[in-house]
Amino acid sequence: MAGQIRTIMRGGSRWYVDPETAVKYPGVTSIISMLPKPFLTHWAARMAAETAVNSLSAVATIAERDPEGAIDYVRHSHLRYTKIRARIGSDAHDLFERMLRLEEIGRVHPDLEPYRLGFAEFLTAVRPEPVHLEDIAWSDTHGYAGSFDALLRVWLDEDGKPTPDRSGTPHLLMVDWKTSKSTYPDVALQLAAYARADRIVFPDGTSEPMPEIDGAAVLHITPEQWAFKPVRIDEEVFGVFLTLRRVFEWDRTISKTVIGRAIAKSVRRLVTGTERRAG
Repeated sequence: MAGQIRTIMRGGSRWYVDPETAVKYPGVTSIISMLPKPFLTHWAARMAAETAVNSLSAVATIAERDPEGAIDYVRHSHLRYTKIRARIGSDAHDLFERMLRLEEIGRVHPDLEPYRLGFAEFLTAVRPEPVHLEDIAWSDTHGYAGSFDALLRVWLDEDGKPTPDRSGTPHLLMVDWKTSKSTYPDVALQLAAYARADRIVFPDGTSEPMPEIDGAAVLHITPEQWAFKPVRIDEEVFGVFLTLRRVFEWDRTISKTVIGRAIAKSVRRLVTGTERRAG
């Protein structure tokens, strides 16, 4: 594999493309999106309702001149919220990487300052050693790829607690940063996929085998607090991810091939009794 890996969006999913072979694999998060999430429907409906109630006068003003615009403003409430949260999350991820690389961090945007303080506390309390940051996990065996946040070496005592003086036993952990309101179980699927990839691909396109991973963890960090939590990435969890990989293949490819063209069909349109009487 040589040359920089590029990504493309197709059918609402992210694909990673090998520039040399043109092989493209779906992204880990796109595969995990196959997991049913019925609660999102209720969440989106609540966001729309809250917007309508909390911005009643604004919605009414818009509706007077543009009823369709007012409808769009209310029904797209969840998309606006998601876009804002995605921007903050992306900026926070960038900040965390620069801090781990010991770059000089000057003043940051007020929205990011709580995250900077929390991450600084995490670095002091855990004192991890960065091994790989924001590189690509690539699996030819199972046909997927994805950019992971961090591969960290963390020293733990017999109870699994960090020893910031590095007196404990070193563990190589696949780690994900989460800046959402909560941590959700599907982070285990994400980390299991990264940890069990065949290789790590670097920005210049070179790669090396994925090292043996001792475990995984998620750093859940919000403006108010942070928590470093272990995450299961065993065979059972990875098996669920591989099932979703097959569902993704069904959704994107196989399902489009299972129904063929009609081999027999009507040659005239049925005229109903109502239509005859109307004539």
